[in-house]
Amino acid sequence: MKNPLIAERLKFYRKKCNLSVEAVSKALSTPDVPVAKKTVYGWESGHTQPDADTLMRLCDLYHIADILGTFGYRHSDTPPHLNLSRYEKEIIRQYRRHPEMHDAIHRILYMEESDVPEPPDDHYYF
Repeated sequence: MKNPLIAERLKFYRKKCNLSVEAVSKALSTPDVPVAKKTVYGWESGHTQPDADTLMRLCDLYHIADILGTFGYRHSDTPPHLNLSRYEKEIIRQYRRHPEMHDAIHRILYMEESDVPEPPDDHYYF
């Protein structure tokens, strides 16, 4: 049975990563097995679905860490647009470990104190 979320999420993450269909087809192609642009379009339209190995390669290419949650196989508390890379998660960890640096970081990012919302009590822990 086809998972309708696969097509939707593959297209979303390809665009989020600023990759063209041609770039994806080239990245997935090997000397033995080329991947046509038509194949990528088929995955994104839901006409076909990539096999498990190709889906894993796409997740790596698109920096999808929560594979099961992203494609609806497990409930995920993190919406798809908040799927963070390992690097982004580490930045957040370091930010939380060093509250003494928050003012400096806000100045570097040109954030006014009033622009920075207070974190909710139930904020994500990575």
